[in-house]
Amino acid sequence: MKDPKLREIDERAFLRRLSPMLDVYAAAMTPPNEQLPGRHTIMERHATYPGFRAFVAERRGTLPVLAGPVQGFAYGFHGTRGQWWHDVVFRALGEREGPERAEGWLEDAFEVAELHVHPESQGRGLGRALLNALCEGRQERTVVLSTLDRRPDTPARILYRSVGMVDLLTDFEFPGGGPRYAVMGGTLPLTPYPPVSSSP
Repeated sequence: MKDPKLREIDERAFLRRLSPMLDVYAAAMTPPNEQLPGRHTIMERHATYPGFRAFVAERRGTLPVLAGPVQGFAYGFHGTRGQWWHDVVFRALGEREGPERAEGWLEDAFEVAELHVHPESQGRGLGRALLNALCEGRQERTVVLSTLDRRPDTPARILYRSVGMVDLLTDFEFPGGGPRYAVMGGTLPLTPYPPVSSSP
């Protein structure tokens, strides 16, 4: 079976792939099924945000495949005031650390909204490749994201720290309830890191 290939996609190609990308999201995050329509709507809206950029990892010409042609995806955009995530995190970080720290991290930030790899394709460096491709060449000063705060040594937290990201907020609950998150940030460009072997 061929390894997935990364390719950058525009807004129209992103919208055409929403269903298979949501399948990857559901497999990786295991959310309640009733949340998926809302996630679909959010992702549609994100594609209209300034500075939107997306990458997908797909298998081509490999039938049958383990988990479908889309094996992973990542996207982000320029964070600005008036966006829900940006405003919630700005307010929380300002309350905990002061407005100057919030402005320093979020005033000129690239927000990685989603980065997911199907569980059957994890452990081969695909998440790192998606993150590096997504952030390469961005003109923002910082990159920020949120990730589940189940414990400090999850593969995602280890990946983000390995490229220079630090915890900005931990054990953080977004409005509306749900699981706790860690908000992390780093300066751009990301810290170089040796590529991970693609062998199992």
